[in-house]
Formats: sequence, structure tokens, C-alpha cells
Amino acid sequence: MAYLEDVFVTEGVPEFTFVKPPNYTALLVDIRRKGKPVVVEGQSGTGKTTTVKKALAEIFPENTPKLLTPREPKDLPIIEAICLESGDETYVVDDFHRLDVGSKERLANLAKVIAERDNRDGLPKLIIIGINNVGSDLIQLVPDIAKRMGIHRIAPGTAGVIGKMIELGSNLLNICIADQEAVIRDSGGDYWLTQQICKTICVSAGVDKTQEETRQIDWTPDEIKAQVVDALHHNYDPAVREFCRGRRFRPTNDPYYKLLRAVSEQERSNVDLNELANARQDIKGSINNVKDHRLGVLLAQKEACARLFYYDVDTKNFAIEDPALFYYIKNLNWEDLRQRCGFREDAKDFEWDVAISFAGENRALADFIGQQLRELDISVFYDRNYEDNYLGGLWSQQFLDIFVNKSRLVVAILDQHHKDKVWPTFERDCFTPRVPEAEVIPVFLDRTIFPGIPADLVSIHFDYKGDVAAQSDAIIDDVVLRIAGKLDGL
Repeated sequence: MAYLEDVFVTEGVPEFTFVKPPNYTALLVDIRRKGKPVVVEGQSGTGKTTTVKKALAEIFPENTPKLLTPREPKDLPIIEAICLESGDETYVVDDFHRLDVGSKERLANLAKVIAERDNRDGLPKLIIIGINNVGSDLIQLVPDIAKRMGIHRIAPGTAGVIGKMIELGSNLLNICIADQEAVIRDSGGDYWLTQQICKTICVSAGVDKTQEETRQIDWTPDEIKAQVVDALHHNYDPAVREFCRGRRFRPTNDPYYKLLRAVSEQERSNVDLNELANARQDIKGSINNVKDHRLGVLLAQKEACARLFYYDVDTKNFAIEDPALFYYIKNLNWEDLRQRCGFREDAKDFEWDVAISFAGENRALADFIGQQLRELDISVFYDRNYEDNYLGGLWSQQFLDIFVNKSRLVVAILDQHHKDKVWPTFERDCFTPRVPEAEVIPVFLDRTIFPGIPADLVSIHFDYKGDVAAQSDAIIDDVVLRIAGKLDGL
């Protein structure tokens, strides 16, 4: 008799339903090779750590080496102490990508020295486990190490491999899970997720151990998905909400939420944001709002988000490498998440939170205000930042769209120069109709009167002396933070 928790295992290493990846034998041989450094890489959920544990148990049945990870503070001193004098020990460093660059480089150099020795007696053996491209990262740190180490990529399970795992568990429990193809499809090749789905199906059917008679297990996909999402909730919800809320929460600052929701509706978890923006005109503004700058900064500053989401600012490639996370967001109740994030339901989509209108004489001031607003995770249209985007186009057409439709608010830096010059006047003609809707924030630098902007309109009055550096603190306090406060209240 077998118990469910020992068959479909969601904690620890499965004993009965472990399926060897195609390159298992090659990996085992390299692990067994004395002193040869080994790297095992692959996306989350592919069973890297489980596969290494199985190989180690096969090679060292009585004294299996312990895994070390930067996640455990007590393991960090041990990892830092690994050196040539560490003796004939096998050190397995999991989550290698979480180490700082200095530690990575030190271990890479150590691996190179060990690999170059003809006699490796008394020298430690290094086994490094990490997410995609750990091997490439090591080679960049120590370029000539590639030929001296074994780099093994554990790929997601194929339909055949995942099917075999389901079959092994079903045979032990004397059951037949209906529509196994749906399990294979929903798991996305993730070994752990397959275990979780199968375990959930069994629990829902009241199967907790081997059945006396063969039993057909029917299940409803929507119900099982809801239960699996609930099981994954504590793992992913904090980071997903943190991603959606951005660096600085505002009830209207929801472009990250809209982006992630759009990704959840794709067939693949790897998305080109330029293509996605063009395909989703309804949220194109939100995607453009974050893809050039804000998204990269968010992931650089939010470690919990960076562990789950990958973004290349240059290629605009956004990826979710963990199939279990992709399953989670694809089956998430997004309306419930919107409410829990605190976002208001807003049918209108904006490409920028703020568009700045100014005369050339005040460019330094406009530039500084824009920089400070971006530091507060506020998207800003400032013409010089987007000149390349509009090459070959007419500024008049672009400005009309930006100051009328694409910006949530307009910040107008007003003085005699703004009134006298052609382009600022054109911009003013564009945004003045928005004044009655409280969508324009005037920043008066002098007492110039502007038609269409009432004298009693609540505005910012700032005594600008022409020296941004000398007045930087005052500009932040009296202008930037008041604009941010206005956005916070929307």
C-alpha cells in the first residue's frame, strides 16, 4: 500500500514518481568524476535539485553530500570558506545565482584551478545548481573554464516524460486519472506542478492511499485549477501584488497590473512587449508607459519580483521562467487581485502620467522636474527623451495627441517665454480645454496672464532664479512633491 503524499510529492524528493531527464546519465558521470566541476542549470520547476539529489544518492548511498544555499544564512559561511584546502569533500551549492558577484567569481576561479590539476586528490569537488544561464555567467567570469567543466541543462519535461510520471503514480494508487492530456498541457512540463495537480485531483476525489479496486478519477478542470491556485497563493501572491503595485503605489498607477494580466492571456510565458503593445491597443499606453524604463528599474529594486520575472530592457523581452507561476497567473482571479491591490477601475488608458509643457529657456528646470518625477515611479513625457521615437513624424500631430489624450495630467511651466513662443503656444492650445477638468497643473514662474487659465485656479507659484542646482531642494519640495501628491489623490 502507498500513501498519496508519498506518491505525488510536493515537498522533498519523490521516491516513486521521479522520472530521469534524458541527460541524467551524462550528469551522473560528471558528478562521479573526481574533482570535475559541474554546473546544473535550468528554469524553475524543471527538477534540477531533485535530479542532483537522486544522482548523489546513487553515487554516495551512505554519506550523501549536503546541499548548501545562500537562502540559508547558516550556509553562507560554509560557502565562503570553500577553498583548495577544504579537503576531498563534495560541495553542492544550490541557488548559485543568488550569490553576490564576488562569491560567484571566487568559486568560478576555484573550479578552474581544480579542473586544471592532473592530480585532484585531496581537492574539493564543486557542484553548482542555478537558474538558466548559470553556466554562461561562469564562463563570462572565467572565460577559459568552459572546456574544463560539465554544464548540464535540465529541460522541462516532455509530454512523454510527464505522462510517465502520472502513470507511475496512478499505478501505485491503483487509479486512472481521466483526461491526462489536460494535466500534461496545464503543467507546462513542470515536474513539481504535475505532482501538485495530480495530488489535488486525488484529494478532491477522496483518494489518500492505494485503492483496493481500480478506480477511475474524473475531475473538473476549473475546480482543480482553483484549488491549485489556492495552494500556490502563499508562494506567489506577495511578489505578484508587489509587481502590480509598482515602486510607488497610487490607486491609478496600474500599468504593471495591466501588463501582467495581458501576459497571463498569452499562450507563451515569453513575450515581446513591443509586439504585445501593438496587439493590445486597449492597453498599449500602459505597456509603453513601463517598457522603456520603469519596468527595468522596478525589477532592479524589487528582489522578490526579480526572482520571478525577467526583463531585457534592450530587446523588450519579458519572461516568466517558472511554469508554476505562469499557471498561477493564467488561472488567477484578476478582478479580485485588482481590488486587493487597491486599484480603481479606470476604463481610460494613459501612456504617461504627466506631460511637461515648457519654453526652451526653462529646459533645465523641466528636465530636473521630469527626472525627479521618474524617481517616484511616475511616467513623464519630456520631449528630448522621445525624439528618436518620432523621427520622420510631425511634432504637431504627436503633441496634439500627447497633450490631449495620452497624458493623465499636464504640467505647464508658465512664464512670458511660454506665452511668446510658437511651440509652447501650440501646446497650450492643446491642453487648455482640459483646465476645467483639473487635468492641468500650472507652475507659474512669473505673473504672466494666460487666456483660458483662470487667475483663481489653484496653481504652483515658484520663484525660479535660473539655477537648478542651487534650488534643487526647493524644486523638489514645492513643485515635484505637489505634482506627485496630485497624482496620489486621483
